[in-house]
Amino acid sequence: MGAKTGLLIYADGEVSGLLRQVGAADLEQTSVMMRRLDPSCEIEESDGSNLYEGVYPPDGTAYAASWPGVEIVCDRRVMIDSPSQLPGHLVAASAGRRLVLHAMHSVVDWLAFAVWEDGRLIRSLSLSPDDGIIENIGEPLPFELPYWAGDRPADVIPWPGEEEEPYALPFHPLELGEDALRALCGFIQEGMPEPGDVDAENIELHGFRVRDPNGPDPAEKEAELRRAVEAMGPAQFYTMGPDGLLVERDSP
Repeated sequence: MGAKTGLLIYADGEVSGLLRQVGAADLEQTSVMMRRLDPSCEIEESDGSNLYEGVYPPDGTAYAASWPGVEIVCDRRVMIDSPSQLPGHLVAASAGRRLVLHAMHSVVDWLAFAVWEDGRLIRSLSLSPDDGIIENIGEPLPFELPYWAGDRPADVIPWPGEEEEPYALPFHPLELGEDALRALCGFIQEGMPEPGDVDAENIELHGFRVRDPNGPDPAEKEAELRRAVEAMGPAQFYTMGPDGLLVERDSP
């Protein structure tokens, strides 16, 4: 699984039904929304994306769209460990509407999602195998029930040389994350699409460079990441052996 998301959706009703009806989002209307949600940031227009590819934008970039009845913002800054701590002004913008947060990162098997109705938090869940259950507020939603009931256990292949140990959680966060994405937002990132899924590739999003004057410079952050990657050792490559275990192989 390679899915990563950082997504907020404001909606007047069921998100999937609204997204099936949208056309091209108005750039000026979307720009107004972005400046309303990020009043302290410097915002400039940039290249856009679509809802499938843009749900995890580069650092310092946001992809967004505003239509009557539904608004979308894709931004890494909403990928927070405790969704209940989403900045108050972002929650306040959902007055009279539903707000959905969905965030996951495949590198660390982390998932977080939350739902607000008219500004009131209904459900929030955040968990990863390293940190366990970080936040669990409200009653599980229907799509979660098979996971908590033990019907969807994690099936994880151990790394070569490591003994097979029970997964640290009763289910895999990314599997639940895909079901959460479908149930709450109407589409998926990984797995087989279903007939009722929204075609996220056909939903165009406008692009924006977003800079907090009081925050770190995205270019410097990217340079630091590059330096860290360069300092790492050579990449290791694995293939599946006949016994089902991973075997190290030469680089391609």
